[in-house]
Amino acid sequence: MRFALSTSSTRRILCVFPAYAPSFGTFSHAYHLFGRVRAFMPPQGLLLIAAYMPAHWPVRFVDENIRPASDADFAWADVVLVSGMHIQAPQIHDIARRAKAAGKVTALGGPSVSSAPEMYPDFDYLHVGELGDSTDGLIARLDESCAAPAQQVRFETGERLPLSDFPVPAYHLIRLDRYLLGSIQFSSGCPYRCEFCDIPALYGRQPRLKTPEQLTAELDAMMAQGSYPTFIYFVDDNFIGNKKATREMLPHLIEWQKKRGHPLRFGCEATLNLAKQTEVLSLMRAAEFQTVFVGIETPEVDALKHMRKEQNATLPMLEAINTLNSYGLEVTSGIILGLDTDSADTEARLKAFIDASNVPILTINLLQALPKTPLWDRLKRDGRVVADDTGLESNVVFLRPYDEVVATWRRAIAHAYAPERLFQRFLHQVEATYVNRLVGPVHGKLTWNNLSLALVLAFNIAWRIGVFADYRRWFWKAVLPALRRGQIDAAFSMGVVGHHMITFSREALRGEQNASFYSAQSRRAMSMAKPPEATFTKMRKSR
Repeated sequence: MRFALSTSSTRRILCVFPAYAPSFGTFSHAYHLFGRVRAFMPPQGLLLIAAYMPAHWPVRFVDENIRPASDADFAWADVVLVSGMHIQAPQIHDIARRAKAAGKVTALGGPSVSSAPEMYPDFDYLHVGELGDSTDGLIARLDESCAAPAQQVRFETGERLPLSDFPVPAYHLIRLDRYLLGSIQFSSGCPYRCEFCDIPALYGRQPRLKTPEQLTAELDAMMAQGSYPTFIYFVDDNFIGNKKATREMLPHLIEWQKKRGHPLRFGCEATLNLAKQTEVLSLMRAAEFQTVFVGIETPEVDALKHMRKEQNATLPMLEAINTLNSYGLEVTSGIILGLDTDSADTEARLKAFIDASNVPILTINLLQALPKTPLWDRLKRDGRVVADDTGLESNVVFLRPYDEVVATWRRAIAHAYAPERLFQRFLHQVEATYVNRLVGPVHGKLTWNNLSLALVLAFNIAWRIGVFADYRRWFWKAVLPALRRGQIDAAFSMGVVGHHMITFSREALRGEQNASFYSAQSRRAMSMAKPPEATFTKMRKSR
């Protein structure tokens, strides 16, 4: 549904999504292998807001991960709407500056402003919370006047719009083929209370749901473009936050795949106890889910209990990963360093876990305290939250020396992404995971778009990696067995992912990339700051 109230004016709405800083998780080093790909995933939240605008209000959408908003874009607009996460804060402020220079009224929504509105005094309107009565209030205010208010106005959501009433995101405003992955949302919220996570505070502990019919309608809307990513990622906070609902939705997705010739593959995020849900896993396999991101965080059980992530400690971790692999699901793992429970043995235990688990992709980050989390509250009380302008890569005063924590991170990623180890883990996936995936009909994938993309990708991977990369020996050791088994998609994935992870980790080890995806500091800004250890010592003494 759209905004349901009547409006008396027409406003031109410019939606601008800020660029991301480079990170392990956006795979930016792999885009050139595809030819036309320029960004990671479509921004679901802002596309949803664009679709909710009154039907007669013209909307223009710019994702600055693909191209910057131009002077002509700002000149065209009456109102500039922005959304983003904490990691995008510098870019969010830059959009506000450019919009104000063009004389435009500005409004900011999304997760960052919803958890820390005080960070954004430079916007005219703040939309705090999810789509709901605050959205209606903002639209009504803009309908009344698109002049900048005398002082900042804040709209806070009291009544959320049910997910079952969400419109189809405004995919028609973007080119989906410019994205590495597609994105879709089934639920919002997570029942768990992990100390470092802001999801329960922002979106609630009782997952709210879309209907299966909504999901398939959104997939149809993506495919209507003709040229689109064939891998779609469920951006749910926890895909099994409501296990019953997930179990009941999946047969609809399976039927949709059958009717359209299995054109898509899927990935999601879930807690490790997904391994206990064998019925759900069987349905996921039939629906062609191929990857699952699991916030493992640490292989140390006591540390999991300390961070209130007991659900990861309810079953043997390596056994759970093997179970997921047995249903064709390749596991991607989130890892955190800098925990209060870290010790001199943490590094060795993490390296042993990397080798034993055979998880290919591990996003290893330094601990960051996010507003609206129990971690933030605890560390704030203890005087252990520091400002983002200190030159540190984390806003947490670690219990271990800062340089030692960062050095551990460097050695961990050097171990994880040494080409011989990375491709050895991929080879394990060839033999233990990819062979368990559904081999369905291919006619749904045989489109000119898919074939042309595959040809470009195959050439670039074979030429740039298979011939010229210094790690080509290890690449072929994993890829040739996959090709012999007919695992063509897997072979492409190994090339794409391997190239990005190796390139990014080498840059990080040279000090050119941040040690945390959540760090708000660019490497240039950090190099201009005072030495991190001096800043860290000062913070410790001031407690």
